[in-house]
Amino acid sequence: MRKPTILILFIAVLMLGAIAAAPAPQGGSGAKTTSTSQRSAGSSGSLLSPSSLKLQAPALFGAQFVTTKGEFIIEVTRSWSPRGADRFYNLVKYHFFDNASFFRVVPGFVVQFGISARPDVTRAWRNTNIPDDPVMQTNSRGTVTFATAGPNTRTTQLFINLGENAALDNQGFSPIGKVISGMEVVDSLYSEYGDGPPSGHGPDQDLIENQGKPYLDRVFPQLDSIKTATIVPLPQAAPPKPAATSK
Repeated sequence: MRKPTILILFIAVLMLGAIAAAPAPQGGSGAKTTSTSQRSAGSSGSLLSPSSLKLQAPALFGAQFVTTKGEFIIEVTRSWSPRGADRFYNLVKYHFFDNASFFRVVPGFVVQFGISARPDVTRAWRNTNIPDDPVMQTNSRGTVTFATAGPNTRTTQLFINLGENAALDNQGFSPIGKVISGMEVVDSLYSEYGDGPPSGHGPDQDLIENQGKPYLDRVFPQLDSIKTATIVPLPQAAPPKPAATSK
């Protein structure tokens, strides 16, 4: 800041008390306004500080995913998988999934997503494991479940079941909800790249984590991605029709 000139020095002295009492602006010189991908309106949580994202999910809530192929809505029932539902609620509310790609699409099996488009966010969440929940629902077509690398390793990756995958139940995969509209959009997500290493030649998860979306855009440009994911009210069920009365 430039120093005041002699002509306005007196005014500056009079205003000194008011200036000292004013709150200091957040951030240092050149600090940028925090984007919605890092901070939710009216909240102090940040994607770069996972421990600050600890809201409890409602008993039932909706999450709308706007993708490059269209929209779908997930209905999450917290009692199915409480820890998983809470984690998913915070990830959606704080826009973790925005701009992220559906990097693994295996027709008849699963669509997988949940690696951030930003490597710095991925690093922040890498070791934020949550304990397992008991499997209360089967992995039927349309259900949404956290991916794992073994017991108690759920972090941010999820999959949508494209088929009837009850065999996953005994492996500890606990669904948190289900797609209630737009399943045809999920079915249409680009799948021609196949699975990733070591079983296929599709996207490498390690490279996604280290390089972010630019790696996918460069090497796998046809992958579909999430434009935005937001918490939304669930569609209201139509009221029952009154019983017909006889004349």
